Amino acid sequence: MSTKRGIFEEVGEGTAKAQPPKGGMIDAGRRGARGAVRIWLMILFALVVVMIAVGGLTRLTDSGLSITEWRPVTGALPPMDAAEWESEFEKYRAIPEYQLQNKGMSLSEFKVIYWWEWGHRQLGRVIGLVWALGFVGFLVTKKNPPGWTGRLLLLGALGGAQGAIGWWMVSSGLTGEMLDVASYRLATHLGLAFVILGFIAWYVMALGREKRELMQARRSKDRKLFGMTTGLMHFAFLQILLGALVAGIDAGRSYTDWPLMAGGVLPPDFWIAELGWRNLFENPGFVQFVHRVTGYLLILYAFAVWLNSRKSAHRITAGAVTVAFMALILQIVLGIMTVLYIAPWHLAILHQFTAVVLWVLILRARFLSLYPRAQSVRG
Repeated sequence: MSTKRGIFEEVGEGTAKAQPPKGGMIDAGRRGARGAVRIWLMILFALVVVMIAVGGLTRLTDSGLSITEWRPVTGALPPMDAAEWESEFEKYRAIPEYQLQNKGMSLSEFKVIYWWEWGHRQLGRVIGLVWALGFVGFLVTKKNPPGWTGRLLLLGALGGAQGAIGWWMVSSGLTGEMLDVASYRLATHLGLAFVILGFIAWYVMALGREKRELMQARRSKDRKLFGMTTGLMHFAFLQILLGALVAGIDAGRSYTDWPLMAGGVLPPDFWIAELGWRNLFENPGFVQFVHRVTGYLLILYAFAVWLNSRKSAHRITAGAVTVAFMALILQIVLGIMTVLYIAPWHLAILHQFTAVVLWVLILRARFLSLYPRAQSVRG
């Protein structure tokens, strides 16, 4: 027989109380070693940045064609005795670069450029090894964050493609009458390096915050700014490719005045009719002019992105856009100085390194416009 309840008595009093819902259900499952994977990616990031710098110095020292064979495994060992050195030197003496530019080079001079190219290739092998050890290690121990195996595998696939493209680039300078590698192949090689660097940087930023936080942050996505920073990313990438075309034919040393070119708005040999579409790859005046104009348009577009960011409610995102815009201004100034001083190696490398910094800062601004940081209402 049931007893009467008091009007202030809780229904269910004396019975087990229901447990309150627990938060963090998104992160309650297997998280994987997000921190360890992130550190591994940061090491890869640093190695790729060094690789880009070494690649630039290899080009500036005309060392890229000193090794005339692609031996991914056995090529890891340099010549070990005088006979092997003489054999490598003999192969180099058979290519156009030696016959048309370096005829009479001594063996000791050859060794200098050989070690530059060998170091460049060796660093590529180190990057591949670091990726393979990390990827297999996290995969075997099941420490990969859920959904990340495919992304990390993509980095390895792109790295393998980069090695093949590197040889495709080098092979263009080993036959015919070319003194250097084909500029469009150099641009492809450098462009893929920046793509790889971009993926790594994006992954590092994503792993720096919990999945739950990213899902919540995306609800506050700044759609217009995200679209504009995406456009800025593509625009900057185009300018990087054009810069590689300039470097590929030493167009930066062709016209060393600014803002004019040989005293005029257009260079004297702006368009060579017999070259046709090849003007973009073989005409120094046309290539440098296009690179300059694209830089002017890029800074104008970046200014528009910066103005739009001033309206953003997310101060950290707006700050990231400002930093990227300031880096772009610095890069433009360095580009002008590189031209005025006839592209000395230290300015050329600094210009290339700043391009890497700018690229990462643009990606950071884009990431924060997609996943804004939480901020205090008071400010």
